[in-house]
Amino acid sequence: MNPLNPLVLSLTRRAFLGRSSAGMGMLALASLLDPGVLRGAPTRLPSDRWQGVVNPLHLAPKAKRVIYLYMAGGPSHLETFDYRPRLAQMHGKPMPDSLTRGQPIAQLQGAKLTCFAPQHPFKKCGQSGQEIAEIFPQLSQVADDLCIIRSLKTEAINHDPAHTFMNTGTTISGRPAMGSWLWYGLGCQSENLPGFVVMTSTGRAGQQQPISARQWHSGFLPSRFQGVEFRSKGEPVLYVKNPKGIDAQRQRDVVDAVRQLNELQNKVVEDPEIATRIAQYEMAFRMQTSVPELMDLSKESKKILDLYGTSGGDGSFAANCLLARRLAERGVRFIQLYHRDWDHHGNIKNDVKVTAGEVDRGAAALLRDLKARGMLDETLVIWGGEFGRTPMAQGSGRDHHMKGFSIWMAGGGIKGGITHGSTDDFGYNAVEDVVTVHDMHATMLHLLGVDHKRLTYKFQGRDFRLTDVHGNVVKKILA
Repeated sequence: MNPLNPLVLSLTRRAFLGRSSAGMGMLALASLLDPGVLRGAPTRLPSDRWQGVVNPLHLAPKAKRVIYLYMAGGPSHLETFDYRPRLAQMHGKPMPDSLTRGQPIAQLQGAKLTCFAPQHPFKKCGQSGQEIAEIFPQLSQVADDLCIIRSLKTEAINHDPAHTFMNTGTTISGRPAMGSWLWYGLGCQSENLPGFVVMTSTGRAGQQQPISARQWHSGFLPSRFQGVEFRSKGEPVLYVKNPKGIDAQRQRDVVDAVRQLNELQNKVVEDPEIATRIAQYEMAFRMQTSVPELMDLSKESKKILDLYGTSGGDGSFAANCLLARRLAERGVRFIQLYHRDWDHHGNIKNDVKVTAGEVDRGAAALLRDLKARGMLDETLVIWGGEFGRTPMAQGSGRDHHMKGFSIWMAGGGIKGGITHGSTDDFGYNAVEDVVTVHDMHATMLHLLGVDHKRLTYKFQGRDFRLTDVHGNVVKKILA
């Protein structure tokens, strides 16, 4: 017998009618605030694999998933993908006042501003002849797969708000991350893994930027869409293993009992977070088997391990890239790899070379591996940080810069072997085919078959979206 039945049966007729009329009133009010409340939406069991709200897709998709190689700290575009010979000629001379007057600068505000030449040579790479710094010998070999965007700009000049803007489309903390939006909108193809997975790695040079878990939070979306951090050293997910003396069957019994209790409570209060709790218990139970299998690289060939330059389990960016490919194969929708080593306020000539060396092989290996498996065409790969670096010197380094910087994209409906947009002769302002963060988000969603204006979520009486009220698809870079 349902233990809640005595509570229901004990209601007097007057209490029943009073509660019923209040409930009808609240339902009417809810329908006015959100007409979707009374729509005949299909019901789902809380533990079902989430199918996404964009079903069917708005557009024909070019990509099924995203792997975002996030270079935390702000890579200098002037030492990576945006060669400025005019800046080299002006080395040591004052920056033109017409460019910098009244402009936001992070740590150099009020200081004497002098031009600082690119610290590493560039070369033309591949049949496309794209200009890439020589500190990327491996990525240079896959230049014809890359679409280098040299004209990105952002709206935040310090790390944390710039991370927040890049990840959520706003500098206001508490909004959903782009990976959460994708999981909510498109669902996940995996029964046993989350739809949004995050991994981090740390290098040996530069200031290592702290990365807050807010960057992969689900915000006002249901918490089931929050990104899950996997560790590439040690236990991949904390507390996912059974305690000593507990086997799979006993754990199943516990999960089933907790589920039944939660379902009883949910019948009374109908709280979406209880449904989330049920689904997450189920996911955690399935991850107890799927995660160890994911992290076991014993079946990977020597050729693949040599390609990435890792045997796994070492916490490196290359190891995370290999795991990203394995996650992509298993249906994870959004995979984000942070490398926390790009904040080069000093000694940039040496440190940027070290940091580039930490990510070059893994990123190139990921593209080659995906391509060899026939997966690159359906996987959108993005490489970039939260902003760029100033063309002005900060001692032997560069300050934060938001007016123009570089990222690259590959695969998943992107035209390879092209360079899109440009900064001015000093690498200061994006001046040609300017791309905003909102444009980048709109383009990413477009490639996944989603109209960015139609993927919304009502919160506090307003329809929110990843691109807010901005964003245009960058059609010139589409294959």
